[in-house]
Amino acid sequence: MPGKPKLCYFDGRGLMESVRWLLATAGVEFEEEMLETRADYEALLRDGVLLFEQVPLVEIDGMKLVQSKAILQYIAAKYNLYGKDLKERVLIDMYVGGTSDLMELIMSYPFTVPEKKEEQLNTIRSKAKNRYFPAYEKILKQHGKKYLVGNQLTWADVHLLEAILMVEEKYADILTNFPLLKDFKTRISEIPTIKSFLQPGSQRKPVPDEKYVQTVRTVLQMY
Repeated sequence: MPGKPKLCYFDGRGLMESVRWLLATAGVEFEEEMLETRADYEALLRDGVLLFEQVPLVEIDGMKLVQSKAILQYIAAKYNLYGKDLKERVLIDMYVGGTSDLMELIMSYPFTVPEKKEEQLNTIRSKAKNRYFPAYEKILKQHGKKYLVGNQLTWADVHLLEAILMVEEKYADILTNFPLLKDFKTRISEIPTIKSFLQPGSQRKPVPDEKYVQTVRTVLQMY
């Protein structure tokens, strides 16, 4: 019997958080190994498990996987969250690509120099409000279904909910003019495994703080 997936990353969100979301949605228990020092990272490099010298690293099904997109695609396919055919998969990839672009803006915010933070926040709000959320509102309106793709929950839905909640942490009123997205958020949040992941005490990570930022900078030598 294979053991639980093991996630190796910092004790924070970053590129690993979407992996946590997807495993939790699938009801899969996982373990975490936290990178806390430069020595921890260098040990992984010496072991040769970081193919491109980057984290996240996920050990699953006897494999040591890097590159977050590849990791997420594998998990989505393994746990039936990747559509029923090739056409559904390309839509899922397209929608996930959009939410990923928005989420990257938010993930980079804690690392932004103080004098640029307000500008970054304005960019996040503008792009969420004027580019990304209108697109997903349109998708839901056009097909009139509960999910973004097909008739069942997929990775695209999970990723969009994660993105919505990330933006709401910055701007609580961001969905004011998006009634279908507001309903979508409520509906997807009530899926039992997701609802559990959203509760205090789960493996979901909090909003990045200065300690997380400093750890990442130190480990990756971001000077």
